[in-house]
Amino acid sequence: MGSFVLASSSPRRRELLGQLGLTFDVEAADLDESPQPGERAAAYVERLAREKATAVRARRPGAVVLAADTSVVVDDELLGKPGTDAALGTAMLRRLSGRTHQVLTGVAVAGPTLRSLVVSSDVAFRPLSDAQIAWYVSTGEGADKAGGYASQARAGAFIRALTGSATSVIGLPLDEAVRLLEEAGVRMPWSVG
Repeated sequence: MGSFVLASSSPRRRELLGQLGLTFDVEAADLDESPQPGERAAAYVERLAREKATAVRARRPGAVVLAADTSVVVDDELLGKPGTDAALGTAMLRRLSGRTHQVLTGVAVAGPTLRSLVVSSDVAFRPLSDAQIAWYVSTGEGADKAGGYASQARAGAFIRALTGSATSVIGLPLDEAVRLLEEAGVRMPWSVG
């Protein structure tokens, strides 16, 4: 097997894979991530993961390429990343306050074949006060995160319950990613022989 490449610039995905002791290169795909008209959320995250994996694999023939895309969905609407728009970050957190929303992560591995899947997790937020929302937005932590929050950091204080894959909510469902990587021939640190 050739090299293993993570097609993402996400430090969270790098950290999750690194915790497993895997050695890999990082090469972002840099694609247009606009949803297509009428595209459902699950189809959107899976399409993006597949496109990212395919784009990087085209530049790295022989490599096994892992890509992922994570979106937050509430009321059947995708919540993107608020960036530095504090009003948008505030509006997102108000929508999530006191409710359960879905976090969908599409994962794709391009190797000898292209395999992909979608993992859905439910995240229940406690009701948030205006002061809590303003404080969180002021930290800037959620600016580059889907839905405007990071479950593994300060926003963990807002999460009442999480059903599904905690690592998927962070950005990469490790169970499913490892299975796809093993099927593509990537050797895991715990492999014998």
